[in-house]
Amino acid sequence: MTRVLVVEDDPQLVRALVINMQARRYGVDAAPDGATALRLAAGRQPDVVMLDLGLPDMDGVDVIKALRGWTRVPILVLSARQASEEKVAALDAGADDYVTKPFSMDELMARLRAAVRRTEDAPAAPGTTLVETDDFTIDLLAKKVVRSGRDVRLTPTEWHLLEILVTNPGRLVTQKHLLREVWGGPQSNKTNYLRVYMAQLRRKLEPDPSHPRYLITEPGMGYRFEG
Repeated sequence: MTRVLVVEDDPQLVRALVINMQARRYGVDAAPDGATALRLAAGRQPDVVMLDLGLPDMDGVDVIKALRGWTRVPILVLSARQASEEKVAALDAGADDYVTKPFSMDELMARLRAAVRRTEDAPAAPGTTLVETDDFTIDLLAKKVVRSGRDVRLTPTEWHLLEILVTNPGRLVTQKHLLREVWGGPQSNKTNYLRVYMAQLRRKLEPDPSHPRYLITEPGMGYRFEG
């Protein structure tokens, strides 16, 4: 049974989440504050953590940082905070996904299933050299992409972006992180660079660039590679 730790101080929302998850055969533990969450996480070893940022005893971002000190468990943030900088702070601290309140229960359950699926799928480990999809193959060692039997010509910048995304499969990589890794230093004013290069990558790799299957945009936050 997949175990979920819900960290939320609104008892009505906790009750709704517990009912919906138990109906789908998840095991659920609940914590009303950060200290209880960290104690339960260590003792119960959940498979996924659902975390509100506005906790009574500490900020949720600090809970994320504390968890990331010892575990790679998927962390799904549930928050009323809608500002991009709040979302980026949580993602940069180590959250895997961010759902803004109010949300539909169906969407939340879909995101939960995706988080569980990513932990079950074998991620691209540091030693992985070959990433295969239904439409193209990426050889990380040879720095080569093949689609329909033909080499795809990528610029060094396109390759660098693609390499970062495919070595973090299913994980949302923030704009800030991509800009820092590819262009160096604080480049928050250059998000348009990312849009241009991601559009070029989609034209070269996606079967339908206008409806991307592999290179997914999370508006205002960053990008995700779904293999």
